[in-house]
Amino acid sequence: MTNYHSVGKIVATFGVKGEVVLHHSLGKKTSLKGLETIFIEVKKDEMLPYFLESTRIKNDEELFLKFEGIDTKEAAHLLMQKRVWLPQEEFEKYVAKSAPIMLLGFHIINEGEDIGEILEVIEQPHQLLCRIDLKGREALIPVHEDFLLKIDKKKKQVHVELPEGLLDIYS
Repeated sequence: MTNYHSVGKIVATFGVKGEVVLHHSLGKKTSLKGLETIFIEVKKDEMLPYFLESTRIKNDEELFLKFEGIDTKEAAHLLMQKRVWLPQEEFEKYVAKSAPIMLLGFHIINEGEDIGEILEVIEQPHQLLCRIDLKGREALIPVHEDFLLKIDKKKKQVHVELPEGLLDIYS
């Protein structure tokens, strides 16, 4: 089964011909040149493929996207606030190596113990929050310079020393 990574969200419609604005977290200016299909989460855990007609760069974090079959502002409006996903292979092609979203799939190691795989990266102004499954419960782990020890890209591990008691709130 293919792994998918969320790369952003559709935040606006543009014009009257069905274009949308994708706010992405790929960490670099990109037009997604060569990409033919993206997946949009139409309902929770239900993704549908959308075929790209064209893409244009709006700024460092936003793109204009035009999909096949979406030709009106009203049709485009139905995609508002929907999450956009790329298959693992495509994700790796377009993401910046230094982008926080690259931590997806890494494991958080707290004082030598693997506490879980990073399922989502949430960027906050002063820190990153990594969503993990901690013993069957969703946990948000802050990755802040005060807690971060090292990132091992080869082993796909993020080594941290979390404040005492932080994990207790998820027990």
